[in-house]
Amino acid sequence: MKEFIKMILNKAVLLLAFTLIFQSCNSDDGTVSCVPITTVSVSINTALPLYSNLNNPGGWVYVNGPMAGTRGILVIRTASGYRAYDRNAPHICPAEKTTLYVKDDIKIVCDADGSEWMLLTGQPTKVANRAPRMYQVYANPNGVITITN
Repeated sequence: MKEFIKMILNKAVLLLAFTLIFQSCNSDDGTVSCVPITTVSVSINTALPLYSNLNNPGGWVYVNGPMAGTRGILVIRTASGYRAYDRNAPHICPAEKTTLYVKDDIKIVCDADGSEWMLLTGQPTKVANRAPRMYQVYANPNGVITITN
């Protein structure tokens, strides 16, 4: 009888361990499931006049075009480097007014529900409970920034 109980307990512990491992490997990127996932691969040259805002901390630009997500990317220059956010609202399904934009050079806004985020950090400040989807940003010494997911 003791062996049977040990076997049951061992299986229960093993099952619990696997459950915890699979839950910790969650692939949630912080957005609702209806926000489209696309391949992002964009390079921009900050020496070009179109991207000159990125030469100073606090500067930002919209990047559109092929491989720049479904609604484009918002690139921000911070004190320590660059950040890139998807312009789809991360907390609601895409609709007419869910494209994120910069307001007053300090916040990101979604008109659909009045959500707001801090421009430099992406931290939600109003309505939304999650940050915009972020992309990896690599800055080369020659002024070329590469954004990927």
